[in-house]
Amino acid sequence: MITLKPGDNAPDFESKDQDGNPIKLSDYKGKKVVLYFYPKDNTPGCTAESCNLRDNYEELQKQGYEVLGVSSDGEKSHQKFIAKHELPFKLVADEDKSVHEAYGTWDLKKFMGREYMGTVRTTFVINEQGKIEEVIEKVKTKDHTAQILK
Repeated sequence: MITLKPGDNAPDFESKDQDGNPIKLSDYKGKKVVLYFYPKDNTPGCTAESCNLRDNYEELQKQGYEVLGVSSDGEKSHQKFIAKHELPFKLVADEDKSVHEAYGTWDLKKFMGREYMGTVRTTFVINEQGKIEEVIEKVKTKDHTAQILK
């Protein structure tokens, strides 16, 4: 359950990126970060969201943002997703779900009468000091950048 709110310190994390390199939120101290959690590589909604961020990446960077995607997929899956859609930003391979748990984005979901644990699609906009500026829970996958830059 997402309990983090604007003004809270963004939890630091240590995980691996798509290439198996260590990645920490604290590596981005002094930069604004769009940290978006999505359920699965190469699914329609996740592809739409990631491609919207890709298509607007230059504008996000102009405004000082770095983009990091997080899912519970592994490094190889992330590599294929990045290659297929030419994503210019890093993806965090959170296979042990420790990053999800720190941010409250791994929770009980319901779909077609079935209950299961999964990623709650959520974006955290984090400022240069590592504080959460905004939590976007109702993500519009095809127009997500507009929600961030509004």
